[in-house]
Amino acid sequence: MSGHFTESEFIPLNLALLTVSDSRTEETDKSGNTLRDLAFEAGHRVVAKTIVPDDIYQMRAVVSGWIADSDVHVVISTGGTGITGRDSTPEAMRPLFDKLLEGFGELYRSISLEEIGTSAIQSRAIAGLANGTLIFCLPGSTGACRTGWDKILKPQLDIRTHPCNFAQMFPRLLEK
Repeated sequence: MSGHFTESEFIPLNLALLTVSDSRTEETDKSGNTLRDLAFEAGHRVVAKTIVPDDIYQMRAVVSGWIADSDVHVVISTGGTGITGRDSTPEAMRPLFDKLLEGFGELYRSISLEEIGTSAIQSRAIAGLANGTLIFCLPGSTGACRTGWDKILKPQLDIRTHPCNFAQMFPRLLEK
């Protein structure tokens, strides 16, 4: 679990953050700014941060650029994972994934159930791997972002977390 750490040295990762919203600006992007702050506090680098409307093709264009950039290790998006007509983050990201990380959404909803009850079923949080880049798609609320970061991403992006973590996998993610 997240409390199992060893004494090995922390290795910062390069993160790119995407806020999916038709209404947010840099000044009103509480969730994206929260993720940025949490990543910095954990010791990671945020190498890119942008806001795009809830449009499948604009999301894919931005994330495709990050996937092609070998300096980006992790992409985290916030927003667009609900069930309304404009929510399309999972549909935008799935075609980009080389591998779907099914357990992420399941774990996220399980943790959310404890926090917000059965409303957790409305989240379509997903994750995948594309060209050696990990992609995590979180709901748009600040609380949901904190949950995803604190309970899953922070420990899994820390090489000191044992028995295993995503950070230790980076040298092997592009193996053929």
